[in-house]
Amino acid sequence: MFDVGFWELVVIGIVALLVLGPERLPVVARTVGLWYGKARHFVGTVKADIDREIKAEELKRIVSEQTKSEGLFDMMEEAKASLQDIKNGLQGMDKPVELSSLDAPAESTPAAPAAPAVAAKPDKDATPPS
Repeated sequence: MFDVGFWELVVIGIVALLVLGPERLPVVARTVGLWYGKARHFVGTVKADIDREIKAEELKRIVSEQTKSEGLFDMMEEAKASLQDIKNGLQGMDKPVELSSLDAPAESTPAAPAAPAVAAKPDKDATPPS
């Protein structure tokens, strides 16, 4: 904050010692230290309050932008419509499933055609039976 070096503090201390005297200087230094601590605490509290307000305003702005967003509204409406379609589809499915088509005899189902028999070819290296 202030660009005060070591020698400047020494000069201020010597002037304060000459003006106030050795009896009152410790009391005044303690009082100044307390005031300085209170001022720093006050400034810190004000900074924290300002930061909190800025964050609150930013959150309000973000929320208002999100609520005004048409994309989000369209997605919600599309989701509601899809849910309604699913509900309508499920309402038609409350009828019991008939298992009679599953219990039909096996003859009514077409069988796979049999594979043609292949004649065994004689082995050329094999000797004929005697």
